[in-house]
Amino acid sequence: MADEMSAQPQMSLFGDAPETEGQSAPSAQPPRARHAELNRILNHAAYAYYALDNPEMTDAEFDRTLQELLALEAAHPELAGPESYTQRVGGYVSEQFEPVAHAARMYSMDDAMDLAELDEWLARTDEALGATPEHPVAYTCELKIDGLGVALTYADAQFVRAATRGDGTTGENVTANVLTIGDIPRALAPAGLARLADGGLGRSVEVRGEVYMPRHSFARLNEDADAAGTAPFANPRNAAAGSLRQKDPKVTAHRDLETFIYAVADEAPIDVHTQHDFLQWLIDCGFSVNPHFKRCTSAAEVHAYCENALAHRDDLDYDIDGVVVKVDSFASQEALGFTARAPRWAIAFKFPPEEKRTVLREIRVQVGRTGVLTPVAEFDPVTVAGSTIARATLHNVDEIARKNVRVGDTIVVHKAGDVIPEVVGPVLELRPEGAPEFHMPETCPSCGSPVVREEGEVAYRCVSIDCPAQATERLIHWGSRTAMDIDGLGDELVSRMVEQGLLADVADFYDKLTEKGLAEVWTGRQTVDGEDIVVGPVIAAKIMAQVVESKGRGLSRVLFGLGIRHVGATVARQLAEHFGSMQALAAATEEEIAQVDGIGPKIAASVREFFSIEKNVAVVERLREAGVVLEEERTEPERPQTLAGLTFVLTGTLERRTRDEAKAALQALGAKVTGSVSKKTSYVVAGEAAGSKLTKAQSLGVPVLDEVALDHILETGELPA
Repeated sequence: MADEMSAQPQMSLFGDAPETEGQSAPSAQPPRARHAELNRILNHAAYAYYALDNPEMTDAEFDRTLQELLALEAAHPELAGPESYTQRVGGYVSEQFEPVAHAARMYSMDDAMDLAELDEWLARTDEALGATPEHPVAYTCELKIDGLGVALTYADAQFVRAATRGDGTTGENVTANVLTIGDIPRALAPAGLARLADGGLGRSVEVRGEVYMPRHSFARLNEDADAAGTAPFANPRNAAAGSLRQKDPKVTAHRDLETFIYAVADEAPIDVHTQHDFLQWLIDCGFSVNPHFKRCTSAAEVHAYCENALAHRDDLDYDIDGVVVKVDSFASQEALGFTARAPRWAIAFKFPPEEKRTVLREIRVQVGRTGVLTPVAEFDPVTVAGSTIARATLHNVDEIARKNVRVGDTIVVHKAGDVIPEVVGPVLELRPEGAPEFHMPETCPSCGSPVVREEGEVAYRCVSIDCPAQATERLIHWGSRTAMDIDGLGDELVSRMVEQGLLADVADFYDKLTEKGLAEVWTGRQTVDGEDIVVGPVIAAKIMAQVVESKGRGLSRVLFGLGIRHVGATVARQLAEHFGSMQALAAATEEEIAQVDGIGPKIAASVREFFSIEKNVAVVERLREAGVVLEEERTEPERPQTLAGLTFVLTGTLERRTRDEAKAALQALGAKVTGSVSKKTSYVVAGEAAGSKLTKAQSLGVPVLDEVALDHILETGELPA
């Protein structure tokens, strides 16, 4: 993501930088629909990155998506508006910290994805500033530190406050945590005060930079996490962000954070006139400034800096993901000004992913919670982008064929976006003779059941209901509110019961789990004295009462709870109402199932396949023997079916009812309620913060109703005029 980045004097470390690939192909969607979709994707990714410190999209994907949005708005200026992601800085303000208004907006940075884009920016900037061979524009090049943006405020030369970037205008007050970082001066040093008006008295100065975690500290932190059995951090940037946002400063103090400072909110109080001199002033004040900054006066010098930085990024004890190039003169910066989200006088040259060679030793097949078989490459450990990796997903058998990788190959690996390990491909000239092609196993590596691949899909699946690899997620789903509604069954508790051998399949809830056994389950926590905390008899009794009560939920809940592929709650209800009993459904042919209103051949094939597996039938029989109701009570509809033949989609947050309640009420009037919008959708009901479904409805011309219209429908049974 485009952060305002870092800087720093003479660079002696740091060779040849390959150019990055071009942007993704344009979409076939209409421009307005694509514009809305790109904004949705970028906003969601930014929230995960800035607010949750848990990126769901690689930096490269984010940058390509943003470039597509910018290109779309350039071609269709009418789409650009204040709500577009192109007009925002990025970042979010967490509610767990006090909000802090920045002295001036903290802007993001436009990106150059390769040297050609960097040259275009340099040429535009030179032209705008009237550069000549005799009077070239000077630029300060700085390393782009991969950390968390922070603003430090000093009043009367004394440190008073620290805030995160937040949304660029308002940040989070993290003063207590920042005070634990050793390289932040508590007061400006005399050498720096000499260049402040009035010696800094009566003045407030807000400087900006990055909080980061050194690589050696990151390695130690994850070693400690391994020893404690907790989840490791994905990368140093996430570790730094998570550490700075701790509610307890004592935790932050033990995380070994450091800073590089490189910017100021307003340079007016300081007697400096260039970025290069400003960085020296920061050093005089006592701030930690990255030493590898350099003043350049030609594109060739800027190129050399970027290439050297890329070649020597592994020599550093901190992560960098590019180079920031800034116009050196503050007067020229002021003349160029800003766009809505970024300065015109600076750009970030983004590095391509770092690549290393290693040897592929094995392709191991894992079974996910939904039964999907995923091949995973296991290779000799190699250090990439600051951490050691030894495995990476190969996604599916088609991807393996496309990349043409085989066990024994020397392969090229990188971290997509410097985060996610990825196999780029093999070095074919080094392939050993006779290296075998990979084939997906015919049986599940976890339970030995047959593996299936549905027509038109790339994934292979295990469809056995008692597959150990899928057990936990299936059991959690069975007890969920929309399935069997067993109150008190949290994800953690179910996981513990699986670990401790009390549960393996859904029938175990009824013919194996006992109140005594549940009471003795370790919760995974301990008292301050180190004693294990167990569920206990009181909670166990309440949960077991819920288990007994769940036996009478009916066939539709059971069908949904079994997790049959393609059978959601609506399909389960349709099947239950049509067949009336599990016995009748199990005996039905694929053709008979497909004849049910709303059930297509794909669902019918999945249901038939489920009942063709002996282990699945055995679990269903155990449910019957345990007294679980496998019939559906058929009742005549109490209200006229005035909405029969109409299809509704619900999206967003409704104020007066939950979406489940609205769905049930619409179904009571005969409507069909689905989860996706298509040309066949009759109406979309949009609540607050409606997302992509609303956008798609608008692009397809599907009528959109608000909650007032929904109230009218549910009260009268009739559509509004």
